Amino acid sequence: MPKYIVSLLQKTSNDTFMTDKKPELSAAMKSKLEPKKFTKNPILGTKFTIAISSAKGGVGKSTFATNLALALKKVGCKVGLLDADIYGPSIPKMFDINEKPKSDGQKLDPITKYDIQCMSIGFLADQQTPMIWRGPMVTSAIKTFTQKVNWKDLDFIIVDMPPGTGDTQLTFSQEIKMDGAIIVSTPQEVALLDVKRGIKMFDKLGVKILGLVDNMSFFIGDDGKKYKIFGEGGVKKTAEEFQKEFLGEIPINPEVGKSSDLGKPLVEENADHEISKIYIKFAEKIKSNYFNQSN
Repeated sequence: MPKYIVSLLQKTSNDTFMTDKKPELSAAMKSKLEPKKFTKNPILGTKFTIAISSAKGGVGKSTFATNLALALKKVGCKVGLLDADIYGPSIPKMFDINEKPKSDGQKLDPITKYDIQCMSIGFLADQQTPMIWRGPMVTSAIKTFTQKVNWKDLDFIIVDMPPGTGDTQLTFSQEIKMDGAIIVSTPQEVALLDVKRGIKMFDKLGVKILGLVDNMSFFIGDDGKKYKIFGEGGVKKTAEEFQKEFLGEIPINPEVGKSSDLGKPLVEENADHEISKIYIKFAEKIKSNYFNQSN
C-alpha cells in the first residue's frame, strides 16, 4: 500500500470525527431538531370537516365531492363545499357559478347554490387563468378559505382536495382540524400506487381515514353484463392491506359526467337515479356516524 495512503489512514483514525463518539449538541440545536408542533384549528362555522382526497388526478374526486355534499343535504344536513384544489378548481363549473363572493373587507361570504355554501379560488379568478403559485401562496389561500370565510351554521364542510400529497394536503392535515378523509380511486394499479402513498401520509399526520371508494369500477353494457375496464378489486384489496374500511363501488354512468358539465350534479338533477342512491347511502352512513358520536 502506498505510504501516503497509510499515513492518511493513520491520521483519520486518530481524528475525533472518525470515531464512534457522537458530538454533543447544544440545547439550542436540539430544540431546532425537534419536530415542529402544529395547532389544528377547526374551520369556523362548521361542526365537522371531511376531506375528499385522491392521490392521483382523473379518478372522479371532484365529482364525488360535489355529489356527496348534495347527498348530505338530501338527508337533512347543512353543508358547505370548499374547493381546495387551487391549481385546478372544479366547483365553479360543476355548480355553474359565475359570480364573485362578496366581502366586508375582513371576510368573504360563501356563494350559496343548491342550498350548499361554496367557496373556490375559481370564484376569484378567471376560469382560464392558470394559478402559477408557489407553496406559500397556496398555504395563504387555504388559510383564508378556512379562517376568513363566513361559513354559517354548517353540519359538514366537504373539502375537495387537490390530487397528490403536496403543500395543500400538508397545510390541511397539520393546521386544520379534519374529522376524517375519504380516498377516491379507480382500480388501476397505477392509481393504487399513489393511493398507498396517500394513506401513509394521512396516517402519519394523524388524520382518520373514513374509507376508500372504488370509483368508475365498472359499466353495464347494452347486453346487461358488467365490464370492469380498469381492473377489478384493487381498491378493496388496498383497503384490506392497510386495514381501512372499503366504502363501496360507484359504476361508470354517462349521466354523471353530463350533469356535472351542465352545472347541476346528478344527485341534485335526479335523486332517484341509481348512482344518486349510492351517494345518498354514503351520506346517511356519514351522518349517522358523526351525529351519534357527538350525542
